[in-house]
Formats: sequence, structure tokens, C-alpha cells
Amino acid sequence: MTTATLQFVDTPDGPFAILADEADRVIVSGWTADADAVLGRLRPAHRPTDVAAGRTSAADAVRAYYDGDHAAIDTVAVAQHGTPLQRAGWDALRRIAPGEPLTYTGFAAALGAPSAVRAAASVCARNAVALFVPCHRVLRGDGTLGGFAWGPEVKQRLLAREGARR
Repeated sequence: MTTATLQFVDTPDGPFAILADEADRVIVSGWTADADAVLGRLRPAHRPTDVAAGRTSAADAVRAYYDGDHAAIDTVAVAQHGTPLQRAGWDALRRIAPGEPLTYTGFAAALGAPSAVRAAASVCARNAVALFVPCHRVLRGDGTLGGFAWGPEVKQRLLAREGARR
């Protein structure tokens, strides 16, 4: 990839960064106004050679999500590099319904590997396209938040906004 588009969207949870490839697929997203933090979510081999400020189609989905249409993020095109397990996991994360979070154990079971809880947690940790691949919808076994790259406060507010039952 040569050039990627970087857009920031103001949200109630702070600035939301979207980095999209030349096909307008989201390759990194998260709650930051720091372009270096965005690029830092990508392995060096997958970083664009150039980044230009611009408009992404995903920004409209972010605004719709924050306006209450939690399904708006479901069809945003994303592109992530990973192992077959990671790619399957990211697809599975997109199937978790708003308001119905899973535990890491439940997520591992959804991947067809109920004993692979650590691998399931790793899939969440390596997700570079937060919100669009909703890793925030996975909780610890006791129902507590667990980790989130953009901070537990953001994760808590996203779950509350979605009406999550914990």
C-alpha cells in the first residue's frame, strides 16, 4: 500500500481515528488524536508509505453508531493482516450482537476451541480496527471489563451505550 487516508471524528468518547487503505477499507481505528499511535497499531511491514488527511466512508458509520444505530458499524469494510485463527476470530467478533457481550471463554467456544481462552484473548488484543470489529464486547469470565487498547473507560461507555447485560 502506498497511501492511506487518516480521518478523525469527534465522539463523546474523544477523538476517533480512522486509517483507511486505498480501497477505503479501515486498517486501523481507535480513540486517539495521535497519528503515531494509529500507525503504531500496525506492524512496520503493513504500514502505508504515505498518510494523507482526508475523508473515509467509515466516518459516517461512526457518527451513526454514536447517534444510536449500533448496527451501522457492521458493514464497514476492514482489512487486517493476521493468522487464519486471528482472521476467523475477527470475523466472529463482528457477529457478537450489541448488548450481548461474551466472556473470553464464550468467545473461545464461538471460535470452536472452548479451551483456547488465551488464544481468544490474543485475537482481541491484536484487533487493530476497534469499534468496527467490536472486541469491546468480550469480557472476563467474572463479567469485569478486562483489557482494551483504548482504555477501560471507553470500553465501559461503549458497553453502556449498547445496553450490555453483564
